[in-house]
Amino acid sequence: MGNQRQNDWKSKIHEVIYGTHTPAGKLFDIALLIVIVYSVIIVMLESVPRIDQKYHDFLNVSEWIVTILFTIEYILRIICIKTPKKYIFSFFGVIDFISTIPKYLSVIIGGSQYMTAFRALRLLRIFRILKLVRFIGESNNLLRALKASRTKIFVFVFFVLILSVMLGTIMYLVEGPEHGFNSIPHSVYWTIVTLTTVGYGDISPETGLGQFIATIIMIVGYGVIAVPTGIVSAEYVTDRSRRKGKKVKERTCPECSTIILKEDAHYCRVCGFRLKDE
Repeated sequence: MGNQRQNDWKSKIHEVIYGTHTPAGKLFDIALLIVIVYSVIIVMLESVPRIDQKYHDFLNVSEWIVTILFTIEYILRIICIKTPKKYIFSFFGVIDFISTIPKYLSVIIGGSQYMTAFRALRLLRIFRILKLVRFIGESNNLLRALKASRTKIFVFVFFVLILSVMLGTIMYLVEGPEHGFNSIPHSVYWTIVTLTTVGYGDISPETGLGQFIATIIMIVGYGVIAVPTGIVSAEYVTDRSRRKGKKVKERTCPECSTIILKEDAHYCRVCGFRLKDE
């Protein structure tokens, strides 16, 4: 009876923390995202001497409250999952730990020179936002589109690199070291900066032919930016069309928290855990 009650409350906690497609899970993700952003803002404000001097006590108390909340969340994630070490030693598990522990270490280790490093380390909490992105409904469709288009994007990026080397070599021959194009790698760097429409302006062509080539590169750059977007968008629309009219109920594995897409799945595709029929 006791074990049953224990499993019940663990299941409820798991549903809230990992069950991101439930109302409680979505609310938890939104609340966690707000706390993460707030904590990062606090750390950033602490680095401004004028603000830290005026609001030091408030920022310090806020930091402790956020740290305690993150500690509770970290412990609950370990408790409610059946294989804790899979979360503890996972990428985001390590990030959760690293982003929580510095405030406690600041009490043990004194010295302002160390505190600066700890404050910077606490900014790793921003990585938690990347973890939450996986759990926001439509992001799963976007991830599938990115995965489906990865080969096309790789081929396109490879083509852009080849084009950059070719154009960089041409610019080296046309402009030469006397105009700032000291080597082929340096010229390729300029080509990539120009092709991506960044344009630092540290070097620029001075000959008429070089400026003409630069103009062509700038125009091509707009197409370079648009092509990957078009590839992913096409895959996204195709995936939506394929799934339209087919309502898929998503679940999470209680063992490793993998998102389960297939309704008739009896086992987790990652860890092999037997799923309960719902």
